Amino acid sequence: MNGEEWSDLENDAIAADYFSMLSDELAGNRYNKAAHNRALQALIGRSKGSIEFKHQNISAVLKGLGETWINGYKPAFNFQMSLVDAVARHLHQRGGWIARKSTAPLGVSEAPGSIWIGTPPTMQNTPPPDELEQMQAVARKFDVAGRDERNRALGKAGEERVLHHERAILSNAGRDDLAKKVRWVSEEDGDGAGYDISSFSPEGETRLIEVKTTNGWERTPFHISRNELAVAEDNRDRWTLFRLWNYSRNPMAFELRPPLDAHVELVATSFQATFH
Repeated sequence: MNGEEWSDLENDAIAADYFSMLSDELAGNRYNKAAHNRALQALIGRSKGSIEFKHQNISAVLKGLGETWINGYKPAFNFQMSLVDAVARHLHQRGGWIARKSTAPLGVSEAPGSIWIGTPPTMQNTPPPDELEQMQAVARKFDVAGRDERNRALGKAGEERVLHHERAILSNAGRDDLAKKVRWVSEEDGDGAGYDISSFSPEGETRLIEVKTTNGWERTPFHISRNELAVAEDNRDRWTLFRLWNYSRNPMAFELRPPLDAHVELVATSFQATFH
């Protein structure tokens, strides 16, 4: 049996087991991976090694879906799409994964400091990861970019986090005068400006920041509007896309400057229809 393709029932069983452990991990509860493995061996008749590897496959699926995964199960790729469907079923049954970092507004005393800013993946001196194509296929099938775009609580939390980041950067540079002028434009004036945060460089130059937040990895796709692209083109020296990723556990980020098509492939996903 161990050489056979996993059935939907087996995939559902191991997905349920994985989510049980992940729920405990995110809640800070102790759990025993070996005991979970033994219980699954008895339930579905698969070997310890096979179950262990399938747990790693589920981590990879969750990475592709832009979700949190169990720290101890390093993502292993080349999984079957039937496993992706099983994980998606469990997410759907839960109404979407709900074990997220709090998206409640931050008080003044809780305001966090700066975020670690890395090099954009397109500018790293390394080839694209081997798993990129499979991760992109999963993201397309389940419209991960659209899900993040519709998650207004996540988007708002990310914008607020970047607001505090910008103020911390300026204060640390001795520019409290500029830190006080940083504005959360999308919150104060509403959407439509083509950016979310109005900030400054320590030298006093204006920064127009569009924030895109995900709980996924650095290459999780995202949506960008026609208006945001137009504002980016009209303000190339001032506009930046602030990509905030891995938000639910340890927020990290990178920035993309126009022209954006030098970094990402822009694909039209909708069209405006006007009557003849």
